[in-house]
Amino acid sequence: MLEQTRTKVRGLTVWLGETVNDWFGDRPFEDGGEVTHGRLGLRLLWRQDEGWDSSVRLRARFDLPNLRDKAYIFLGRQNERELVTDQPETFTREQQLLEERRKEDQSGFIGLGYALRRNIDLRAGVRGGYKVYAQARLRKQWALSVQDRIEFRETVFWTVKDHFGSTTSFNYEHAFTPALALHWQNAATITKETDGFAWSSSLGLFRQFGDQRVLSGEIVATGETGMRDKLSEYGVRVKWQQPVYRDWLIGELIAGHFWPKGDEEPEREQRWAVGANLEMRF
Repeated sequence: MLEQTRTKVRGLTVWLGETVNDWFGDRPFEDGGEVTHGRLGLRLLWRQDEGWDSSVRLRARFDLPNLRDKAYIFLGRQNERELVTDQPETFTREQQLLEERRKEDQSGFIGLGYALRRNIDLRAGVRGGYKVYAQARLRKQWALSVQDRIEFRETVFWTVKDHFGSTTSFNYEHAFTPALALHWQNAATITKETDGFAWSSSLGLFRQFGDQRVLSGEIVATGETGMRDKLSEYGVRVKWQQPVYRDWLIGELIAGHFWPKGDEEPEREQRWAVGANLEMRF
């Protein structure tokens, strides 16, 4: 059943790639076209005082021969705010074990991207049926030594509602051994709606056990610089990831304990949260 499901999903996306490719010229899709970064994910979440929640995510990239070598089509379904602001995966609501309202938070999207250089690309798309957005993205990596690496990513985006905004992320990785590493990850987003800028940070250890099996433990924190309480939530989370079937069906279990605080709440609360994610790569 899993093999058949993946084959059908893959076949549907290839058919879509062939169809869209024909809109732009006569070169057939088989002449260098491919579907990459295909992901279909199912998430189940329980968070104390909020109960159960579930969501589905989809994304894929289409390299089309008739768009030449640097342009591509992308589409999927995910959290609308994270899509526009280009949030790092570490700080998505899925990874932070936060509830998502399917109708309000998630939307379908489709867009056109162009790789201006190897580490710079421009993207424009439509999400939620008719809302337009555009992005310019820069990503750079530096190897400071055999054990140390840093990554910088800057995304400038535009929407009708927010006008211009930006997300800046900075990550540092130190490898103690080939299997054990320290990760320090940070992101800051500025929009018309944020009071100052919204920031997120995590510090954790990641231990690999081979065959895509990874155990991690992190301290995480989020906040906004212009709020009365600049630290809106902090906590700890533990995550285990491993293949469930072959190397393309990946399971993930996340457990966390958090201390959130809103502007109207006099004291911080304590909340447990548990999440299970299943991702099919095609």
